[in-house]
Amino acid sequence: MNPRDLIPRTPVGRAIILAVLASGGIGYGVARFTAPSTSEVAGSAADGRKVLYWYDPMVPQERYDNPESLSSMGMKTQPKYADENGASGGPPGVTVDPAARQNLGIRLATVESGSIASDLTVTGAIDFNQRNVAVIQARANGFVQRVYNRAPGDVIGAGAPLADFLVPEWGGAQAEYRAVQRTGDKALIAASRQRLRLLGAPGTGGNGTTTIRSPIAGVIQTLDVRRGMTLSAGQSLAQVSGLGTVWLNAAVPEAQSAGIRVGRPVRVELTAFPGENVFGRVIAILPTAQAESRTLTVRIELPNRGGRLRPGMFATVHLAGDPGGGLLVPSEAVIRTGKRDLVMIAVAGGRYRPVEVKVGREGGGKTQILAGLAEGQKVVASGQFLLDSEASLSGIEASPLGGQPMTLKGERR
Repeated sequence: MNPRDLIPRTPVGRAIILAVLASGGIGYGVARFTAPSTSEVAGSAADGRKVLYWYDPMVPQERYDNPESLSSMGMKTQPKYADENGASGGPPGVTVDPAARQNLGIRLATVESGSIASDLTVTGAIDFNQRNVAVIQARANGFVQRVYNRAPGDVIGAGAPLADFLVPEWGGAQAEYRAVQRTGDKALIAASRQRLRLLGAPGTGGNGTTTIRSPIAGVIQTLDVRRGMTLSAGQSLAQVSGLGTVWLNAAVPEAQSAGIRVGRPVRVELTAFPGENVFGRVIAILPTAQAESRTLTVRIELPNRGGRLRPGMFATVHLAGDPGGGLLVPSEAVIRTGKRDLVMIAVAGGRYRPVEVKVGREGGGKTQILAGLAEGQKVVASGQFLLDSEASLSGIEASPLGGQPMTLKGERR
């Protein structure tokens, strides 16, 4: 008999046959998908929890339709329940089996109050103290009679002679004073002495010759005087930079400069003197940032006993900043996405969910939390990236700083 002869000729009969076949096929497929093959699946059916799919927490993006599957990493899959995302009324989050939690190395840390040591180590170079500079000028028109074998770069003491200077006008006024003094007229003597003072003469005696000396000890920066030169009033002869104290200009990254304050103590290590420390203080933070390196210049004043600190020397600078207090978490717990900062927190029911936080300074393995967490909460310090990836795949959005639900369409954490 031809099988086609068994198919009814009428449309109603054909519809009945197709419905029977379809219902049989669907029942067979459902039976194959839900048939318990392991004790784990049987337990899931007994407690009434619905299994969405099976997966490996190590590769949460892979999903399988039966408990016997192995992931691409060769690991046995585990069930993903429908109520793990908070559908059963609990808080939303990712649930991890206790055995898998140990395998994934999930470690929790407590949010606690504390302070972060904000000591900062940067580099810098020694420079002259620009506030301790002497500029030596001629007080009147005259001639250089003698020089004292000095040159730029020489280190001299206070009062060291630089040149002998002859001022004819001073010689005439000094001779006039001596003549007036012999008259005994007090008024004339006083007037003659005042004239010498106004001319800039160093005294009442002499014949108009004076020795130009350095008023401070230091290094000769410029020396523009030679024997036989004709000088005019106000002409610069030399410039001397003092060495009693020196400046250390340290380059501080602008992102770490907020805690630096004028007057703060500083510890300095110099390459020229290994094992020795020099202590100074911050005297200024220059107002201009270096555009190329994005750094600020912090000026530090250092004592220079014996003149050992020489401009140009390289130094390592240890700056003490303001201690930052507040809530602290391990730095490894913070997930930095580039757009925002997240942490995974542990919530009721053994679940984990992402929370957006605002971070502050960082140091000593701790990160300051300015907003988003409360003291005593538990955060995931190890394994948080896998949990965040699973939360993202499951559609669990991070709690925003404002506390309102957030949906970031198209964003990938």
